[in-house]
Amino acid sequence: MAAGESMTGGAAVSRWIGSANAGYARYAQQELVARFGEVGFQELIPGELFLASIRRSEADVARLLRGNEPVFLRHIHPVQTEFPASRGEEDLLRLQQWLESAGPAISPGDRVGVQARRKPETEYGYTPYAVKEALDRVLTERFAAEPVISGPDKVVSVYMGESSVYAGVSAASDNLSDWNGGMIRFKREDGFISRAKFKLLEAEVRFGLDWSAYSRAVDLGAAPGGWTSLLLERGLRVTAIDPGELDPSLTGHPNLTYHRRKAGEVKMERAAYDLLVSDMSWDPRQSAKLVAEIAPAIRPGGTALMTLKLLRGKPFQSMREVEGILAPALRIVKAKQLFHNRDELTLLLTRPSDS
Repeated sequence: MAAGESMTGGAAVSRWIGSANAGYARYAQQELVARFGEVGFQELIPGELFLASIRRSEADVARLLRGNEPVFLRHIHPVQTEFPASRGEEDLLRLQQWLESAGPAISPGDRVGVQARRKPETEYGYTPYAVKEALDRVLTERFAAEPVISGPDKVVSVYMGESSVYAGVSAASDNLSDWNGGMIRFKREDGFISRAKFKLLEAEVRFGLDWSAYSRAVDLGAAPGGWTSLLLERGLRVTAIDPGELDPSLTGHPNLTYHRRKAGEVKMERAAYDLLVSDMSWDPRQSAKLVAEIAPAIRPGGTALMTLKLLRGKPFQSMREVEGILAPALRIVKAKQLFHNRDELTLLLTRPSDS
């Protein structure tokens, strides 16, 4: 039995801290119940962060979530120790002592990230960075591991709550995201057009998109050009369609064709594109209908990536309706509410080869 697991009625019970976008924790919890049956929940940050007790081993939970990743559960990590928070140096000492005893989980040479966060507006006598410094010393001196900030093999996760400190060690792949709490951050670079670009950058990472597999893309609802700009940076030829105006910085780009009109007014050849992207602020059913109508412009086996604005209180119903509208023209490969999505989610789709 792994550290942090207990036995209830002969079955292992593991504990996890789950994260979702603000206001969507209950949907992430519903996803866990659908997969594991009875799950106990304790709220840590209303609508966003929770502690889950699952009647499965850590290994089983991680394996099942990796194989069928939830839509609204953005990040999860195991809780293998919990103790009352002193909010002072004693907490750091207890965390060091716990990590020193977690020997089998960490091996020499492992790349290990320490990810610490605390409940907003909760005062501690130390910072999350102080937690990292204290635990990095244990990683190097006790385990001969390599502390890293990005691309870890394993993660030491620490959450400083209102009255307790929670911690666990896991493979980075078991957390659904190797970013702290799944909160992936990007810098605003020179020439930044809109925050919409962050959504496509995150999708690139989370979906493992290989832009070299595409040469021609069409961007529906492109204005002001956040997604178009990234696709051009990645070397694609882009057809941008929107009655609104693109950012002047894109004017004259040699790989850009711009139609300042509605998508339905633009004639597109069949199988002309490898990739279709859409980030329109429409009702999800309207967005799905438009994308389904234009789907023949994608080559068989090609890809579509679109965001859906969610109707509050009915996200799963919206997803079912959209899936029905898109089929059989497009098949959903993955649906995920990304950190930068807010009240929406991102769909990765493919056009079936026999269509």
